[in-house]
Amino acid sequence: MKKVFKIIGVILLFVTVGLGVLYYTSNESLPKGEEGIEADALASKMLNILNYEAYKNTRFLEWSFRGKHFYKWDKQENTVDVSWDNNKIILDTKSPEKSKVFVDAKLVDNPEILKKATDYFNNDSFWLVAPYKVFEDGIKRKVVSYNDKKALMITYTSGGSTPGDSYLWILDESGKPTSFKMWVSIIPTGGMKATWNDWATTQSGAILPTKHQLPIGTLDMGDVKGYN
Repeated sequence: MKKVFKIIGVILLFVTVGLGVLYYTSNESLPKGEEGIEADALASKMLNILNYEAYKNTRFLEWSFRGKHFYKWDKQENTVDVSWDNNKIILDTKSPEKSKVFVDAKLVDNPEILKKATDYFNNDSFWLVAPYKVFEDGIKRKVVSYNDKKALMITYTSGGSTPGDSYLWILDESGKPTSFKMWVSIIPTGGMKATWNDWATTQSGAILPTKHQLPIGTLDMGDVKGYN
């Protein structure tokens, strides 16, 4: 038994050391940038190449997140059908008190499940529509020099579930995102990269991602739809 515990201890030591090495070799400081006209112009260029007008006029968005959370978002009515396991929530994004929670198809009063649905939606919709939100309230835009090119730093100063998070959007020559790097509260390593290059043009004309590649694996957005 002592030998077993000794082996477990050695394994844990190697895991801890490995994580420490990964942190110190991969961790990046938040880049400095400049707010102003140039940053706003770069953000506008990104919106134009992604057909922001089509997105703005899209009423319904459907997708899933890692095959676990499922969504149908009515942007016009500000409601989202959120479902996972045996839970279904009709989430009112403007008046949360009007939201409805169903467990096993029965209407229940469960604030904990409602909060979980809200947090899921805030996170999972971000991975779908984040580029379209760069001019919303509570967002700072900066232009950053990255690999001798201009990149767009977005910092969320308020709103959502994790205010204070920053993302550096890496754009191609046309202004279309190819990836971003993250400085977020839930990830201890600054600068983790996620791809934004698996795009699909939906029925409404909105251009949306279908999956993202991260160092920890693939984040699949399921059958992405946008229509009116």
